[in-house]
Amino acid sequence: MTELHPVEWLGDKVRWINTLKIPWEEEYIETKDYERVAIAIERMEIRGAPAIGVAAAFGVALAALYSGARDVEGLKGDIRRALERLSRTRPTAVNLFWALNRMGRVLEEDYSDTEELRRAIIKEAVRIFEEDVKVNKAIGRVGNEIIEDGDTILTHCNAGALATAGYGTALGVIRAAWESGKKIKVIATETRPVLQGARLTVWELVKEGIPVTLITDNMVGYVMSKGLVNKVIVGADRVLRTGHVINKIGTYTIAVLANRHGVPFYSAAPISTVDLETPVEKVVIEERNPDEVRRVLGKLLITVPDVPVLNPAFDITPPELVEGIITEKGIARKPFEETLTKLVKG
Repeated sequence: MTELHPVEWLGDKVRWINTLKIPWEEEYIETKDYERVAIAIERMEIRGAPAIGVAAAFGVALAALYSGARDVEGLKGDIRRALERLSRTRPTAVNLFWALNRMGRVLEEDYSDTEELRRAIIKEAVRIFEEDVKVNKAIGRVGNEIIEDGDTILTHCNAGALATAGYGTALGVIRAAWESGKKIKVIATETRPVLQGARLTVWELVKEGIPVTLITDNMVGYVMSKGLVNKVIVGADRVLRTGHVINKIGTYTIAVLANRHGVPFYSAAPISTVDLETPVEKVVIEERNPDEVRRVLGKLLITVPDVPVLNPAFDITPPELVEGIITEKGIARKPFEETLTKLVKG
């Protein structure tokens, strides 16, 4: 499979693959407008914590490139407006704010003219993209250490190339194991209500020839009770200093079942996803449109039209259920407060 980059900088515009159309269609969208990038993140055309961060950085680059400001301070003002708009797209994924903070720090320097500032902003956005690809491949190499020949790995949602700048985090570990010659299999959950597992993870793995079996979300206990799973590896939208893993809704349920059946549960995420500051009680869990639950992919109504709905996009898995957190710098294990802090600051 040709290396997939779901969001890219084309020199004067941003291009992304619309993940809402996969697996039926590979639709690429291009824009020169940072507002369109923000809408793509909100709609989940672009989704997955690292990909959101990269896309937001590219959105800031568009704001800089197409600003009509004639002086440096005016340009900085336009860039700050873009930073503020993009920060309001999705509240939970920490990579969004990490990337925007990096872009914001570019404004702290002095510049002789607007062109120098534009070049600096674009360079930083491209650097964030390139770093993410390298980091994901490093996560794959580190995580490959825990994979044994013959393992069957259960994964939830999509933490693959489509969720990052390329290669993937949880699927990056799976890719690295497959590329190293290990005969592994994958069980992918469908991941209601937006079906990222059924649509995206299965699509990626089938393209690469990695054996994958799809299950509904409520089959996880069954397959574990039958001894069909050796390890669980998921991604993360935020990892706290304490080792709490914030990931796609349903992850906590899987972790509880894995603990009950003695299946090691791992999260794979870049260091940029680790949040050393926010306590667990302050984490904002995004509540999405109720029609994502009432309808299948916005189309077939499956319930009473106006029934009240809970639709949190994420849940929180406590550290006692987590065997390890796979990062590009190594695997953090309990006590997480010590090992994660050391990896982040080391």
